[in-house]
Amino acid sequence: MLNPFDIVIFGGGGDLALRKLLPAMYRAYQEGNLPQGSRILPTVREQSKCEEYIETAHKALQDFLGKGEFNAKDWKAFSAYLVPVVSNVTEADDDWDKLRDILDEHDTDKSRVFYLSLPPAVYGSCCEILSKKGLITETSRVVVEKPIGYCGASAEEINAKIAEYFTEEQIFRIDHYLGKETVQNLMALRFSNSLFENMWDAKSIDNIQISLSETVGLESRAGFYDKAGALRDMVQNHLLQLLCLVAMESPNKLTANSIRTEKLKVLESLRPLVAEDVDANIVRGQYVPGNLDGKIVPGYLEELNEGASKTETFVAIRAHIDNWRWAGVPFYLRTGKRMKKRCAEIVVEYKKVSHNVYSDKVGNIEPNRLVIRLQPEETIQLTLMSKRLDNLEMQLEPVTMNIELSQAYSNGFHSDAYKRLMLDAAANNPSLFIHRDEVRQAWKWIDPIIERWQEKGAPSLYRAGSWGPEDADELLEENNHVWFNTGDKA
Repeated sequence: MLNPFDIVIFGGGGDLALRKLLPAMYRAYQEGNLPQGSRILPTVREQSKCEEYIETAHKALQDFLGKGEFNAKDWKAFSAYLVPVVSNVTEADDDWDKLRDILDEHDTDKSRVFYLSLPPAVYGSCCEILSKKGLITETSRVVVEKPIGYCGASAEEINAKIAEYFTEEQIFRIDHYLGKETVQNLMALRFSNSLFENMWDAKSIDNIQISLSETVGLESRAGFYDKAGALRDMVQNHLLQLLCLVAMESPNKLTANSIRTEKLKVLESLRPLVAEDVDANIVRGQYVPGNLDGKIVPGYLEELNEGASKTETFVAIRAHIDNWRWAGVPFYLRTGKRMKKRCAEIVVEYKKVSHNVYSDKVGNIEPNRLVIRLQPEETIQLTLMSKRLDNLEMQLEPVTMNIELSQAYSNGFHSDAYKRLMLDAAANNPSLFIHRDEVRQAWKWIDPIIERWQEKGAPSLYRAGSWGPEDADELLEENNHVWFNTGDKA
């Protein structure tokens, strides 16, 4: 059972806190996972905002929880956990002393989680003030959001600054995709089923695709996004982390250190892409106006309101992992904004049967395919070849076994990645968080790609509402592969 804890959410009035973090804690309360005596301390910069915060939180939960989740009784009980405070993360003023007094007024041995829902540029100053004001205890943890830096050097600088005040064991670098129950189920699928354990290598698998597609455009992130782009925002963290979980060896134990060790081996085995290799194996794109769900939506430059920008909103990569298990197997990574469908999925396509005993008349024999969908629904699909049962003659067709994980539980459970990760941080369980060495190695692979793009070329254009630029399709055609696009195929 989780012990009572205090969680201070710096940037408590921001979009992330209101959309994700507060709903996550509300769900934790509803499920009985928010211990009595715990407190949630969202910070705001002005006293007036502090006085209004309970009403702000009330509206946010009504807006951002799922249908039927909010009710007045639970809200009244949950609101008692909220203790809004004033804090300026760049100035060590008297408000920090008040925060310390609030934290110290109860059991000083209680775990403290400092969640930095802030721009990475102020992580260092916030941690410095926490230390200067004596708020960091032996049972304190700090949670930091991605992206950590804009390149390897800036990431190392930010991590080094945080490390002046917190040990590596106290630093929880969050990637919310790792908190998704379906992602964790990937390890259960791989390591507890002999069916997959024995068919998870280059001898059986032809290619693997990992796609994270969004239908949204810039929304309120124009300033950040144009400096970052899809490579920094999505590939360096989310996609590479999912790649690690798909490709890693079985850890000897399901401990944080063992899992991180195996993930790091994958990152170290990634074939470097430099200079001309970048041109041959990576496609970048930028969306222009197009038809999305029956509506004409603006292009990236119109949303940005700038005359020109080379920032990529789409990336497709052909990557290889040079080790015994994956030699020769291409891993296709893809992410983009204003895509045709919103989805996050891992597609494992197996090799064709070694000997086809059927004639061409029975139909085309397609390779088996495993699809693990992370969002919007959480499903596992396995496509197999089967005889058509409504035909006396031998006719083969692919059939899909579909496991709807989101429908499998009727106990009111709501899968919520942030809920899981925030509770893990409170419980001092770092298994699903990212080690500094992983950040360093990921940037080591990404930096040469950024350098090449700065030297040469511009993004290919693609219509909003499409699956990205044609160049991305051609990238797979070179290996006689095609993208698996949700909704376009059974």
